[in-house]
Amino acid sequence: MCSHYQTLKDAELLLKKFGVRRKPAALGKYDMWPRYEGLFVRRPIEHDAGDEAVPEREAVSGRWGLISAMTRADGLDRAGKLSTFNARAETAATSFTFGNAWRRAQHCIIPADAIFEPDWTSGVAVATRFTRLDGEPLGIAGLWDRYRDAAGQWHESYTMLTVNADNDPVFSRYHQAGKEKRMVVILPEGAYGDWLTANPLHRRDLLTPVPSDMLLAAPMTESVQLSIL
Repeated sequence: MCSHYQTLKDAELLLKKFGVRRKPAALGKYDMWPRYEGLFVRRPIEHDAGDEAVPEREAVSGRWGLISAMTRADGLDRAGKLSTFNARAETAATSFTFGNAWRRAQHCIIPADAIFEPDWTSGVAVATRFTRLDGEPLGIAGLWDRYRDAAGQWHESYTMLTVNADNDPVFSRYHQAGKEKRMVVILPEGAYGDWLTANPLHRRDLLTPVPSDMLLAAPMTESVQLSIL
């Protein structure tokens, strides 16, 4: 699972790599941790309205840590304390938190410069930064949802989808011994549109581990780790 990633520094990349027509007002924090406000890319809610003015994709700011639209206002405090920044692709459909977004095919892509995972091979967790080998940004498959607060205001939120990585040649080395290995779903650039429009019958075909030769892993020294916290 991923609890730390770095988003984009350059808003132009959203237009160039993720097909977003309009630049966001701000990119927000570069180093992202759960419950921070971050950017995700989705099809606009009005995408089926038949209005040509509605763009194919939009960049939206939301909470990293999905809160279901099914959550009542009196349950928001409890929901906000849960670790919902990652969702297991295998069980999202039956989850209270993620089920609404999954059933409604509310797919999104989370743009990232890098993700971080702990390497436990030495017996001590060493933060390791993963980037694309070619230097291009990562597009992580996710789900989004929106909930109302007690005042009736809408709030956006999102999560990253993960799959089993026990047999993955790279990610099987990460996380603690004896625990299931997980990894976020990093989409090929050519699959961005497929993921955003995927129907429930075919989307699981897109939720697969990224080829290991696509990524570069760089262990972080203590001084570097402190500088990014």
